[in-house]
Amino acid sequence: MDQEGCPDHMSGNTERTLVIVKPDGVQRGLVGEILGRFERRGLKIVALKMMTVSRDLAERHYAVHQGKFFYEDLVSYISSSPVVACIIEGPHAIGVVRAMVGATRPQEAAAGTIRGDLALAGLRNLIHASDAPETAQTEIELWFRPDEIVDLPREIDRWVYE
Repeated sequence: MDQEGCPDHMSGNTERTLVIVKPDGVQRGLVGEILGRFERRGLKIVALKMMTVSRDLAERHYAVHQGKFFYEDLVSYISSSPVVACIIEGPHAIGVVRAMVGATRPQEAAAGTIRGDLALAGLRNLIHASDAPETAQTEIELWFRPDEIVDLPREIDRWVYE
């Protein structure tokens, strides 16, 4: 592993980011559609699990928003129904994933983005993605144990990354 926690065979620009398909995405049957977009782009899923989020995990995940008027809604919503959490890996993965996800408010998200194509209003914005390298590292450690993450070399990587 390199200093960024990525396999040595990947470029120095390789990052890992946490992606969560939120309860509305799971309930609407959009998990495959959403994750497929990342895979078609050339990104790798190196960890994946479906889970019900405990209140404790929800509070730790959204701790940065504690005290804000929308905090309780965030915590209640993410723990209201199962989610699919995954780690996405690839060159510049954090920025690439954020661009693919689109604006937080679905009504402001551009067509072609996940939210712009599939979401419509408010908290029902389908997906969470880490917003910076430090956030990604913290969130990955919060949601996944090291033994749940797979180093996944693929023959196709040279066709995507080089």
